[in-house]
Amino acid sequence: LLIGGVVALVVIAGVLAYVLTRPSSSKSAAPSTIPWAKLGTLQNGPPPWNNGVGGLTDRLTLLGLNPLGQEGSVLHIHQHLDLYVNGKHVTLPALVGINDNSYITEVHTHDRSGVIHVESPNQRTFKLGQLFGEWGVKLTANCVANYCGHLKWWVNGQQITGDPAELNLRAHQEIVIAQGPPPLVVPKSYKFPAGE
Repeated sequence: LLIGGVVALVVIAGVLAYVLTRPSSSKSAAPSTIPWAKLGTLQNGPPPWNNGVGGLTDRLTLLGLNPLGQEGSVLHIHQHLDLYVNGKHVTLPALVGINDNSYITEVHTHDRSGVIHVESPNQRTFKLGQLFGEWGVKLTANCVANYCGHLKWWVNGQQITGDPAELNLRAHQEIVIAQGPPPLVVPKSYKFPAGE
C-alpha cells in the first residue's frame, strides 16, 4: 500500500511538473478576435503611422504574442501587405513587432517593403490582426484605424468578405486592403526575395 502511494505521488508530481513548465497555451494562442478596446491607445491620426513600439509590450499578451530573444525557426513564412486608405497607399513601417534590442515577436517587419515575417519557435496559426494590433492600428471588417466604411480586401487577387483581422497568415500571400477607393489594379502576387 505504501509503495502504491509513493508511485501515485511520483506520477502526480511528474504530470504537475510537465503542466507547469510547458509554455502556456493561452499565451501562445492567437485570440479568437482582437480585443481592440483593451489594447490601450491606438493610432487614430492620419497616416503614415509609426511602428507602434511605444505600446507594444503592453499589447503582447492580449494579442497572443511573445517577446522572443531571437527569431523563431520552426515556422518561417512571409506575406506582403498593400494597404490603401482614402485611395492612397500607406506604407507598413519597419520594425513593427520589434522592441529595439530587447525582443522580437513571432510576427514582425524588418523594413518598409510591406513584407510581413512570421518566424515562430513553434507551429501555430497567426492572424493578420495580430500584426495590426502590434502596429497599434485597428483593423476590422469596416475600419482601418478611425477610417471606416467602404472597406474591401483581397488575398492573391481574390476579393474576400468578412474581417481581414481574422485572416490566417500563410506563405506568400499578397494581401490588399482598401478603405475607400481601391487601387486601379489590385496586386495578385508579390515577388518575394530569394529565400523568403
